[in-house]
Amino acid sequence: MGITIQSIIEGLIAPVGKLEQTCDTLKCGNPDTEVTGIVVAFMPTQYVIEQAIARGANFIISHEGPFFSNHDDCSTLVDDPVYQKKRNTIDESGIALFRFHDYWHRYKPDGIMAGLLQELNWTSFVQEHYAASTVLQFPKETVRGIAEQIKNRLGIQYVRVQGDPDTVCSKIGLLAGYRGLGQRAIPFFEQDQLDLIIYGEGPEWETPEYVRDAIYQGKHKALIVLGHAESEEPGMKHLANLLSNKYSEIPVFYVKERSIFQII
Repeated sequence: MGITIQSIIEGLIAPVGKLEQTCDTLKCGNPDTEVTGIVVAFMPTQYVIEQAIARGANFIISHEGPFFSNHDDCSTLVDDPVYQKKRNTIDESGIALFRFHDYWHRYKPDGIMAGLLQELNWTSFVQEHYAASTVLQFPKETVRGIAEQIKNRLGIQYVRVQGDPDTVCSKIGLLAGYRGLGQRAIPFFEQDQLDLIIYGEGPEWETPEYVRDAIYQGKHKALIVLGHAESEEPGMKHLANLLSNKYSEIPVFYVKERSIFQII
């Protein structure tokens, strides 16, 4: 018997230990199945599932869940044709799908953050890692210059910027994914005396409105919003590299989706 899905899952959760409450479960598939190939992705979209099938991979590890709900509530989707097609594709293929979200965020450092910092080539600027954020001490750079670095290194078309693009920044806070909530990001500005916060996603009526008022009051603040997927995809690419090194006998593929939005 070769390497099973269950053995890979156990290896993924081992650095953290078993969590009593988590969304990280095997969403479909048999845990005792021998793995023929692994696809790692941020989101298990229809495209990603079809790519796994085409590559002969029978195990998908994704950061987010497959059915448009953080808590796997599909009760409103039973008769939806998009849900039905996706569900049928998974069931007919026999692919197993494991969500790797809470555990990956609890690695030390956070696995998503580690991948994002590597992709941005900012690891040397890390001043301090917190559980859900990182403080960077930069050589002095403008908001515009930082935004250009992000776009070029992450391969994304645009970021959203609040504040004067020519503002010079040196102390920067980085939050990946849905961590732009006001209760998390707003205290971060003052706690670490930050010039700029960069995050993936958050409510627009919270942190951005705080930054709007701060700028109006003459304070030296700025905000860059990357997008949820754009901020977390590098962390899953990082995971794919780790798995490829650990399981050299199994083909491991990182599948990146196109950006969910476009500029028109």
